[in-house]
Amino acid sequence: MTSLPPVELRMPRRSEHEEMLDGKLYRSGDPELNALLERSADLCNKFNALPRGATAERNAILDELLPGHGEHLDVMGPVFFDYGCHTTIGERVFMNFNFTCLDCVPVTIGDDVLFGPNVSLLPPMHPIRWQDRNVRRAEDGSYYDYEYGRPITIGSNCWFGGNVTVLGGVTIGDGCVIGAGAVVTKDIPANSVAVGNPARVIREITDDDAAALQDYAQ
Repeated sequence: MTSLPPVELRMPRRSEHEEMLDGKLYRSGDPELNALLERSADLCNKFNALPRGATAERNAILDELLPGHGEHLDVMGPVFFDYGCHTTIGERVFMNFNFTCLDCVPVTIGDDVLFGPNVSLLPPMHPIRWQDRNVRRAEDGSYYDYEYGRPITIGSNCWFGGNVTVLGGVTIGDGCVIGAGAVVTKDIPANSVAVGNPARVIREITDDDAAALQDYAQ
């Protein structure tokens, strides 16, 4: 059986950063990308080291790490972003412990979104064939591999239970509830409850769901 040779990057090309953001195959280890990764890691480490009560200092770091965030962003920490600058966040968003976002391509989060602990948003993709995926050695002796990303879009008014994983290329509509432990591999329509691995829609959210709260409201 004859196998195709390892894939190579198309030429001519733009910067690796531009290619990455456009969802094209890009070369990891690029100096510009490494500098952005190190900057984000340093900011995350500084944020994670601060006590919860250091509100002003924590907010200042979030402003630098996430320049695209809206008002009243509440992050418990620890938090982990690959870049931060590629993520857009709406208003009144809450992120519980161990929120992870590997934003090699645009990640968009709407308003009033609640993330439970250990939620991961994972846009990065690696080639399926090992011939295309394995680490390579550059002419200067450094090592790199080929990667690409698929954006993630999350609508407003969503709630993610603990340990949810959202994979690249997924859009989640407004008003969804994603059950704890779900692995979201495909789009979820608005106002849906989705659970499982892979996540599947089990029902629509309607006004009837308000009735279940009346016992608690008495």
